[in-house]
Amino acid sequence: MAELYPPIEPYDRGFLDVGDGHRIYWETSGNPAGKPAVVLHGGPGQGSTPGMRRAFDPARYRVVLLDQRGCGRSTPHAVDSVRDNTTGHLVADLEKLREHLGIERWLVTGGSWGTTLALVYAESFPERVTEIVVSAISTTRRSEIDWLYRGLRRFFPEEWARFTSGADDDVAAYARLMADPDPAVRQRAAEAWCRWEEVVLSLEPGAPPVSDAPVHEAALAFVRLTTHYYANAGWLEEGAVIRDAGRLAGIPGVLIHGRLDLSCPVTTAWELAEAWPGAELLVDDHSGHRASDVKRGWKLAALDRFAG
Repeated sequence: MAELYPPIEPYDRGFLDVGDGHRIYWETSGNPAGKPAVVLHGGPGQGSTPGMRRAFDPARYRVVLLDQRGCGRSTPHAVDSVRDNTTGHLVADLEKLREHLGIERWLVTGGSWGTTLALVYAESFPERVTEIVVSAISTTRRSEIDWLYRGLRRFFPEEWARFTSGADDDVAAYARLMADPDPAVRQRAAEAWCRWEEVVLSLEPGAPPVSDAPVHEAALAFVRLTTHYYANAGWLEEGAVIRDAGRLAGIPGVLIHGRLDLSCPVTTAWELAEAWPGAELLVDDHSGHRASDVKRGWKLAALDRFAG
Protein backbone atom coordinates (compact mmCIF):
# COMPACT_ATOMS: atom_id res chain seq x y z
CA MET A 1 0.00 0.00 0.00
CA ALA A 2 1.34 3.43 -0.97
CA GLU A 3 2.17 5.33 2.21
CA LEU A 4 1.61 9.08 2.27
CA TYR A 5 4.02 11.28 4.19
CA PRO A 6 2.99 12.14 7.78
CA PRO A 7 0.61 15.07 8.35
CA ILE A 8 2.28 18.47 8.56
CA GLU A 9 1.11 21.98 9.33
CA PRO A 10 1.84 25.09 7.26
CA TYR A 11 4.77 27.25 8.34
CA ASP A 12 3.21 30.26 6.64
CA ARG A 13 -0.19 31.29 5.30
CA GLY A 14 -2.13 34.35 4.28
CA PHE A 15 -4.52 36.04 1.89
CA LEU A 16 -3.43 37.60 -1.39
CA ASP A 17 -5.39 40.45 -2.93
CA VAL A 18 -5.58 39.47 -6.60
CA GLY A 19 -7.84 42.33 -7.70
CA ASP A 20 -11.51 42.53 -8.67
CA GLY A 21 -12.36 42.44 -4.96
CA HIS A 22 -11.02 38.87 -4.61
CA ARG A 23 -8.65 37.63 -1.90
CA ILE A 24 -7.29 34.10 -2.23
CA TYR A 25 -6.14 31.95 0.67
CA TRP A 26 -2.67 30.40 0.37
CA GLU A 27 -0.37 28.39 2.60
CA THR A 28 3.14 26.91 2.45
CA SER A 29 4.42 23.83 4.23
CA GLY A 30 7.46 21.56 4.21
CA ASN A 31 10.95 22.96 3.71
CA PRO A 32 11.12 26.73 3.02
CA ALA A 33 14.32 26.08 1.04
CA GLY A 34 12.91 23.04 -0.75
CA LYS A 35 11.74 22.53 -4.32
CA PRO A 36 8.58 24.64 -4.89
CA ALA A 37 5.40 22.81 -5.88
CA VAL A 38 1.87 24.16 -6.21
CA VAL A 39 -1.23 21.98 -5.79
CA LEU A 40 -4.37 22.84 -7.78
CA HIS A 41 -7.58 21.45 -6.35
CA GLY A 42 -10.46 20.08 -8.37
CA GLY A 43 -14.04 21.09 -8.79
CA PRO A 44 -14.05 23.81 -9.90
CA GLY A 45 -14.63 24.97 -6.36
CA GLN A 46 -13.70 22.04 -4.11
CA GLY A 47 -11.01 23.93 -2.22
CA SER A 48 -7.72 22.65 -0.82
CA THR A 49 -7.45 20.10 2.01
CA PRO A 50 -4.71 19.28 4.54
CA GLY A 51 -4.27 15.83 3.00
CA MET A 52 -2.87 17.38 -0.16
CA ARG A 53 0.33 18.24 1.73
CA ARG A 54 1.03 14.57 2.40
CA ALA A 55 1.99 13.62 -1.17
CA PHE A 56 5.26 15.52 -0.77
CA ASP A 57 8.48 14.75 1.10
CA PRO A 58 8.44 17.65 3.61
CA ALA A 59 12.24 17.64 3.80
CA ARG A 60 12.61 18.23 0.06
CA TYR A 61 9.54 20.21 -1.02
CA ARG A 62 8.14 23.67 -0.37
CA VAL A 63 4.43 22.88 -0.86
CA VAL A 64 2.03 25.66 -1.87
CA LEU A 65 -1.72 25.16 -1.47
CA LEU A 66 -4.40 27.68 -2.34
CA ASP A 67 -8.16 28.01 -2.53
CA GLN A 68 -9.15 29.21 -5.99
CA ARG A 69 -11.49 32.19 -6.32
CA GLY A 70 -14.86 31.78 -4.64
CA CYS A 71 -14.23 28.64 -2.58
CA GLY A 72 -12.64 27.42 0.62
CA ARG A 73 -11.31 30.33 2.64
CA SER A 74 -11.03 32.71 -0.32
CA THR A 75 -13.42 35.64 -0.56
CA PRO A 76 -15.97 36.57 -1.78
CA HIS A 77 -17.62 33.19 -1.52
CA ALA A 78 -19.22 31.84 -4.71
CA VAL A 79 -22.52 31.44 -2.89
CA ASP A 80 -22.64 35.24 -2.95
CA SER A 81 -20.94 36.01 -6.28
CA VAL A 82 -19.17 34.46 -9.27
CA ARG A 83 -18.21 37.85 -10.66
CA ASP A 84 -14.74 38.03 -12.23
CA ASN A 85 -14.27 34.29 -11.82
CA THR A 86 -13.00 32.59 -14.99
CA THR A 87 -10.11 30.32 -15.97
CA GLY A 88 -8.18 33.37 -17.14
CA HIS A 89 -8.57 34.96 -13.72
CA LEU A 90 -7.33 31.77 -11.99
CA VAL A 91 -4.26 31.58 -14.23
CA ALA A 92 -3.44 35.22 -13.49
CA ASP A 93 -3.93 34.54 -9.76
CA LEU A 94 -1.35 31.75 -9.90
CA GLU A 95 1.22 34.07 -11.44
CA LYS A 96 0.52 36.72 -8.81
CA LEU A 97 0.90 34.13 -6.06
CA ARG A 98 4.16 32.81 -7.53
CA GLU A 99 5.57 36.33 -7.63
CA HIS A 100 4.25 37.10 -4.13
CA LEU A 101 6.05 34.06 -2.72
CA GLY A 102 9.28 34.86 -4.57
CA ILE A 103 9.28 31.59 -6.50
CA GLU A 104 11.13 31.51 -9.84
CA ARG A 105 9.78 28.16 -11.12
CA TRP A 106 7.64 25.45 -9.58
CA LEU A 107 6.27 21.96 -10.12
CA VAL A 108 2.54 22.02 -10.87
CA THR A 109 0.18 19.22 -9.86
CA GLY A 110 -3.58 18.71 -9.75
CA GLY A 111 -6.44 16.37 -10.53
CA SER A 112 -9.67 16.50 -12.52
CA TRP A 113 -10.48 20.22 -12.91
CA GLY A 114 -7.07 20.84 -11.36
CA THR A 115 -5.60 19.08 -14.39
CA THR A 116 -7.25 21.54 -16.75
CA LEU A 117 -6.05 24.53 -14.74
CA ALA A 118 -2.52 23.09 -14.44
CA LEU A 119 -2.29 22.58 -18.19
CA VAL A 120 -3.73 25.98 -19.13
CA TYR A 121 -1.34 27.67 -16.70
CA ALA A 122 1.66 25.69 -17.97
CA GLU A 123 0.79 26.38 -21.61
CA SER A 124 0.54 30.09 -20.75
CA PHE A 125 3.76 30.23 -18.69
CA PRO A 126 5.90 27.21 -19.66
CA GLU A 127 9.04 29.01 -18.54
CA ARG A 128 7.70 29.01 -14.96
CA VAL A 129 7.01 25.25 -14.76
CA THR A 130 9.63 22.62 -13.89
CA GLU A 131 7.45 19.48 -14.06
CA ILE A 132 3.76 18.56 -14.23
CA VAL A 133 2.07 15.67 -12.41
CA VAL A 134 -1.67 15.38 -13.07
CA SER A 135 -4.35 12.75 -12.53
CA ALA A 136 -8.00 12.09 -13.46
CA ILE A 137 -7.29 13.85 -16.74
CA SER A 138 -9.85 16.40 -17.93
CA THR A 139 -9.42 19.25 -20.40
CA THR A 140 -12.94 20.74 -19.98
CA ARG A 141 -13.89 20.43 -23.65
CA ARG A 142 -17.58 20.87 -24.41
CA SER A 143 -17.56 17.30 -25.65
CA GLU A 144 -16.30 16.11 -22.24
CA ILE A 145 -18.91 18.16 -20.39
CA ASP A 146 -21.66 16.90 -22.69
CA TRP A 147 -20.62 13.32 -21.99
CA LEU A 148 -20.60 13.86 -18.22
CA TYR A 149 -24.00 15.54 -17.94
CA ARG A 150 -25.82 14.06 -20.93
CA GLY A 151 -24.03 11.12 -22.50
CA LEU A 152 -23.91 9.13 -19.27
CA ARG A 153 -27.72 8.84 -19.31
CA ARG A 154 -27.03 5.66 -21.30
CA PHE A 155 -25.73 4.06 -18.12
CA PHE A 156 -28.11 5.66 -15.61
CA PRO A 157 -31.37 6.51 -17.44
CA GLU A 158 -33.52 6.57 -14.30
CA GLU A 159 -31.04 8.73 -12.39
CA TRP A 160 -30.64 11.06 -15.36
CA ALA A 161 -34.41 11.51 -15.49
CA ARG A 162 -34.27 12.47 -11.82
CA PHE A 163 -31.30 14.80 -12.45
CA THR A 164 -33.15 16.65 -15.21
CA SER A 165 -36.56 16.74 -13.53
CA GLY A 166 -35.90 20.16 -11.99
CA ALA A 167 -33.97 21.54 -14.97
CA ASP A 168 -33.47 20.57 -18.58
CA ASP A 169 -30.29 18.76 -19.57
CA ASP A 170 -28.42 21.98 -20.25
CA VAL A 171 -25.69 22.66 -17.67
CA ALA A 172 -26.51 26.35 -18.08
CA ALA A 173 -29.97 25.65 -16.63
CA TYR A 174 -28.33 24.49 -13.40
CA ALA A 175 -26.09 27.56 -13.44
CA ARG A 176 -29.22 29.71 -13.57
CA LEU A 177 -30.78 27.76 -10.70
CA MET A 178 -27.64 28.26 -8.61
CA ALA A 179 -27.93 32.01 -9.21
CA ASP A 180 -31.59 32.10 -8.13
CA PRO A 181 -32.28 34.55 -5.27
CA ASP A 182 -34.31 31.89 -3.44
CA PRO A 183 -32.04 29.81 -1.15
CA ALA A 184 -34.45 26.86 -1.36
CA VAL A 185 -34.08 26.75 -5.15
CA ARG A 186 -30.29 26.78 -4.86
CA GLN A 187 -30.37 24.09 -2.20
CA ARG A 188 -32.51 21.74 -4.29
CA ALA A 189 -30.38 22.30 -7.37
CA ALA A 190 -27.14 21.68 -5.46
CA GLU A 191 -28.46 18.47 -3.94
CA ALA A 192 -29.61 17.16 -7.34
CA TRP A 193 -26.24 18.05 -8.89
CA CYS A 194 -24.24 16.40 -6.11
CA ARG A 195 -26.37 13.26 -6.32
CA TRP A 196 -25.66 12.97 -10.06
CA GLU A 197 -21.93 13.41 -9.39
CA GLU A 198 -22.09 10.50 -6.93
CA VAL A 199 -24.15 8.36 -9.32
CA VAL A 200 -21.58 8.78 -12.09
CA LEU A 201 -18.85 7.41 -9.80
CA SER A 202 -21.05 4.77 -8.15
CA LEU A 203 -19.75 1.84 -10.23
CA GLU A 204 -16.12 2.39 -9.22
CA PRO A 205 -14.40 -0.06 -6.85
CA GLY A 206 -15.14 0.84 -3.24
CA ALA A 207 -17.63 3.60 -4.13
CA PRO A 208 -19.87 4.59 -1.19
CA PRO A 209 -23.67 4.40 -1.52
CA VAL A 210 -25.29 7.33 -3.31
CA SER A 211 -26.49 9.78 -0.67
CA ASP A 212 -29.49 12.07 -0.37
CA ALA A 213 -27.96 13.97 2.55
CA PRO A 214 -28.47 17.75 2.56
CA VAL A 215 -25.52 19.71 1.21
CA HIS A 216 -23.87 22.55 3.10
CA GLU A 217 -22.24 25.84 2.15
CA ALA A 218 -19.01 24.33 0.79
CA ALA A 219 -21.02 22.14 -1.58
CA LEU A 220 -23.17 25.11 -2.61
CA ALA A 221 -20.00 26.96 -3.62
CA PHE A 222 -18.71 23.89 -5.45
CA VAL A 223 -21.92 23.46 -7.45
CA ARG A 224 -22.26 27.14 -8.26
CA LEU A 225 -18.66 27.33 -9.49
CA THR A 226 -18.83 24.03 -11.38
CA THR A 227 -22.00 25.00 -13.20
CA HIS A 228 -20.63 28.50 -13.85
CA TYR A 229 -17.43 27.11 -15.37
CA TYR A 230 -18.97 24.21 -17.27
CA ALA A 231 -21.77 26.29 -18.74
CA ASN A 232 -18.98 28.31 -20.33
CA ALA A 233 -16.68 25.34 -21.10
CA GLY A 234 -14.06 27.01 -18.93
CA TRP A 235 -13.91 29.94 -21.37
CA LEU A 236 -11.58 27.75 -23.43
CA GLU A 237 -11.60 27.25 -27.17
CA GLU A 238 -12.77 23.71 -27.92
CA GLY A 239 -9.78 21.37 -27.90
CA ALA A 240 -7.30 24.16 -27.16
CA VAL A 241 -5.65 22.44 -24.17
CA ILE A 242 -4.69 19.38 -26.23
CA ARG A 243 -4.00 21.45 -29.37
CA ASP A 244 -1.48 23.59 -27.47
CA ALA A 245 0.20 20.71 -25.61
CA GLY A 246 3.24 21.13 -27.86
CA ARG A 247 4.08 24.20 -25.77
CA LEU A 248 4.89 21.77 -22.96
CA ALA A 249 7.70 20.08 -24.89
CA GLY A 250 10.72 19.85 -22.62
CA ILE A 251 8.64 19.92 -19.42
CA PRO A 252 8.63 16.43 -17.84
CA GLY A 253 5.05 15.31 -17.36
CA VAL A 254 3.32 12.35 -15.73
CA LEU A 255 -0.35 11.70 -16.55
CA ILE A 256 -2.16 9.31 -14.20
CA HIS A 257 -5.61 7.92 -15.01
CA GLY A 258 -8.05 5.14 -14.14
CA ARG A 259 -9.43 3.12 -17.04
CA LEU A 260 -12.75 2.67 -15.21
CA ASP A 261 -13.29 6.44 -14.96
CA LEU A 262 -16.74 6.98 -16.50
CA SER A 263 -16.74 10.68 -15.74
CA CYS A 264 -13.51 11.36 -17.65
CA PRO A 265 -12.99 8.59 -20.22
CA VAL A 266 -9.37 7.58 -20.74
CA THR A 267 -9.41 8.75 -24.36
CA THR A 268 -8.78 12.33 -23.21
CA ALA A 269 -5.66 11.28 -21.29
CA TRP A 270 -4.44 9.32 -24.31
CA GLU A 271 -5.04 12.22 -26.72
CA LEU A 272 -3.16 14.58 -24.38
CA ALA A 273 -0.21 12.20 -24.09
CA GLU A 274 -0.07 11.89 -27.88
CA ALA A 275 0.05 15.68 -28.26
CA TRP A 276 2.58 16.32 -25.47
CA PRO A 277 6.12 15.38 -26.52
CA GLY A 278 7.77 13.31 -23.82
CA ALA A 279 4.76 12.96 -21.51
CA GLU A 280 4.40 9.67 -19.61
CA LEU A 281 0.89 8.18 -19.44
CA LEU A 282 0.12 5.70 -16.64
CA VAL A 283 -3.28 3.96 -16.72
CA ASP A 284 -4.57 1.80 -13.86
CA ASP A 285 -6.91 -0.82 -15.32
CA HIS A 286 -8.65 -1.36 -11.99
CA SER A 287 -9.58 2.13 -10.77
CA GLY A 288 -11.80 5.02 -11.81
CA HIS A 289 -11.92 8.74 -11.06
CA ARG A 290 -11.34 8.41 -7.34
CA ALA A 291 -7.96 7.79 -5.78
CA SER A 292 -6.56 4.26 -5.69
CA ASP A 293 -3.50 2.70 -4.11
CA VAL A 294 -1.92 2.14 -7.52
CA LYS A 295 -2.48 5.70 -8.71
CA ARG A 296 -1.36 7.11 -5.36
CA GLY A 297 1.85 5.07 -5.61
CA TRP A 298 2.53 6.38 -9.10
CA LYS A 299 2.03 9.96 -7.97
CA LEU A 300 4.27 9.59 -4.92
CA ALA A 301 6.97 7.97 -7.06
CA ALA A 302 6.81 10.78 -9.62
CA LEU A 303 6.98 13.49 -6.97
CA ASP A 304 9.87 11.75 -5.22
CA ARG A 305 11.72 11.48 -8.53
CA PHE A 306 11.19 15.14 -9.37
CA ALA A 307 12.26 16.25 -5.89
CA GLY A 308 15.88 15.68 -6.98
